[in-house]
Amino acid sequence: MRLLMLWGALVLSSVSLGAQPPAPTEELNRMKALDYMVGEWKGTGWIEQGRPRETFAGTELIQKKLNGLALLVEGKFTGRPPGQDHDVVVHETLAVISYDRRGSKYNFRTYLANGMTGDHDFAVLEKGWQWGLQFPGGRMRYTMTLQGADRWVEVGELSQDGTTWRKFFEMTLQRAPK
Repeated sequence: MRLLMLWGALVLSSVSLGAQPPAPTEELNRMKALDYMVGEWKGTGWIEQGRPRETFAGTELIQKKLNGLALLVEGKFTGRPPGQDHDVVVHETLAVISYDRRGSKYNFRTYLANGMTGDHDFAVLEKGWQWGLQFPGGRMRYTMTLQGADRWVEVGELSQDGTTWRKFFEMTLQRAPK
């Protein structure tokens, strides 16, 4: 209880003394490099992972959060699995992108509808970005290239040795009109 009271007194004294944390200027400047992503994107793609190639239609909705300190990325993709007579959600994801000044790197945290989550490498490229992850037996990477102002092309690749890559995913999205 005393610890709680001490903590409360410290918080109140820092507020009353006008102590402000430093402005997140570097973080905001780094996140501006991703401003082009904000908006709704729609398109189609394909994936080939241990089964015959499957096609899908998808939407990525990207919003600025916390005055631009983070991007919220929501993806939802539908397709028609073999034997189905209607489209179903085949992949649904949520991600948060932010910049960590202390670590001098972007953070990319993903949440999948199947319960999987992860923190992944994320790099800003000249005309897009790349993120990836290690898995038992290899590495996976996704590279997005912005073509013009309104065309998003993303390729997913797998490698067992880090040198030879095999494409297993491709999607092309167009920025939806506002």
